[in-house]
Amino acid sequence: PKPSSAASDVYKRQQQIAVGVFMEETQAFGVTPVQFAALNALVATPGIDQRTLAASIGFDTSTIGGVVDRLEARGWVKRQVSPEDRRARLLQVTPEGKQLLQELSASVLSTQQRILAPLPEAERQEFLRMLKVLVATNNDASRAPRLVD
Repeated sequence: PKPSSAASDVYKRQQQIAVGVFMEETQAFGVTPVQFAALNALVATPGIDQRTLAASIGFDTSTIGGVVDRLEARGWVKRQVSPEDRRARLLQVTPEGKQLLQELSASVLSTQQRILAPLPEAERQEFLRMLKVLVATNNDASRAPRLVD
């Protein structure tokens, strides 16, 4: 069978919609989905370096520096010299960054609810389960594979 361009259009369009809904719901905070993911990863694993951060959120290492620069400029993240390797910079979420994540939680929940709202309640968990299977199975095919726990 011929590959379906309609399927790839749907994937791309859903990603665009998800980002658009996230940006609408979080516009008062001025945070992007990648910045949100980075902050969450750093709260879960404080003191990691930029390369590890990039791998943990499935983002390419060549541009994660700019993301961290913007988070640091806004006072949400700080870099510290590693005691083991003076060339490495370890990342920590500041109290302001942690406060931002708390304030964002209702908007992020609203984003998730809006995206899943068209599905019947009974099918939402099954959809998320199947999506996790697809992501986990195809992780290595990504341009920036996530570290698997």
